[in-house]
Amino acid sequence: MTVFPMRSLPLAISGVSKVFDGPSGRITAIDGVDLSIAPSEIVSIVGPSGCGKSTLLRMVAGFDTPSSGDILLGGQRIKAPGADRGIVFQQPQLYPWLNVSENVVFGPRMRGVPRASYADAAVRYIEAVGLSGFEKHYPYQLSGGMRQRVQIARVLINEPTILLMDEPFGALDYQTRLEMQKLLLDLCGELAPTVLFITHDIDEAVFISDRIYVMSRRPGRIAETLDVPLPRPRIYEEATASDVFVQLKLRVLKSLQH
Repeated sequence: MTVFPMRSLPLAISGVSKVFDGPSGRITAIDGVDLSIAPSEIVSIVGPSGCGKSTLLRMVAGFDTPSSGDILLGGQRIKAPGADRGIVFQQPQLYPWLNVSENVVFGPRMRGVPRASYADAAVRYIEAVGLSGFEKHYPYQLSGGMRQRVQIARVLINEPTILLMDEPFGALDYQTRLEMQKLLLDLCGELAPTVLFITHDIDEAVFISDRIYVMSRRPGRIAETLDVPLPRPRIYEEATASDVFVQLKLRVLKSLQH
């Protein structure tokens, strides 16, 4: 069954800083971050714990606002959450009393979209994430990887202009994580979304990305920007064994150490 390319928009983050007031005083979490993502690019951010990766993603999502600087999606300043940004969290945000199909269509149903407008799309996206035959299963009947697939389908049915992925595969075992990385690349090959991907896993970042931003320790700044010239489509065994992959991994590691 065919899925259709999405309307992807560019993201521009310019001079963004974030300061929090805490019990011990003001804390600068992010300081002067600049980064950009072109339509249909997959861009990863890696960095040590506490460097502000998730804080940055929350601001792109509209859950929080910068203390200074601008975040523009398609040239429009982000001021609040919106359905144009699909968010995939590390722990699947599913309703346990709804089955797979009901979880997937929850968004458009709550917005009052006529069922006829999303019923076929639900079938397409459930098939696209490899869950055909599990439509009537409930979250407790699914593995961790399958629940994450449901979450991805539930995000995709809203046809966001950018996918925000906050360590989405971090809680999965090694083999399932590889399967989900390959699924993401397959979906991106078909749907061509813009993707901002947060991860601690350097191999993951190099394997899936067009470009990697390495953040420093707090206050988080962009320490290095690395393009990933690996050809697409990517085959994990070939990509990870290449000299390009190994050299990029070493550069990210060195940047993180500094």
